[in-house]
Amino acid sequence: MGDTVRDDIRFLKDLQNELKTQENDGQAAPRYWSIVDYKWIPTAEGHEDRVSLYDADNCETLSLEEYVEEITNGERKEDFTEDEIEELKIKHEFSSFSDVINWIQEYDDCRRYYPAYEEEISFIVPNTMFLTKAEAKRHIKLNRHHYTNKVHTYAMTAWRASKVERLLNILETFDWELIEYTKGLMVKI
Repeated sequence: MGDTVRDDIRFLKDLQNELKTQENDGQAAPRYWSIVDYKWIPTAEGHEDRVSLYDADNCETLSLEEYVEEITNGERKEDFTEDEIEELKIKHEFSSFSDVINWIQEYDDCRRYYPAYEEEISFIVPNTMFLTKAEAKRHIKLNRHHYTNKVHTYAMTAWRASKVERLLNILETFDWELIEYTKGLMVKI
């Protein structure tokens, strides 16, 4: 049992050092770290960051990029003439989303695809709270498969949380050298 207490004190000393020396990312104390990731949500036409295509026949969403690639790579060459494919390439490279959508409605089965306008938003990942930035980074590294490639740490302040503030203050300022573990007892030196 003695080693457990010594290990706990060693852990608290190391944590204290990390809390004192880590970056604060511009956040006031008491601070903690969370994870921010990104997702696509529907939006109104004209406010989109991207346009996806909803395939009504298969009940699937396809990115506009995937759709254009599928046609320009020849996967659907039997459905279009060379001139139509060339026109799509030009519209995709030099025009707006709406021009590509108009091409789809003109040359592809317009009953099959519907534009889905989407914007990318950031969000704080639920159930993520870390005392140190390094721990948050480790979490991302070990759980990358749950996140997009844009995921990152995010510092937050526990605003008006007096117990959190007091606990973090104790962790950062307590002099652990005043504590010694002897014969199963904690004694002050």
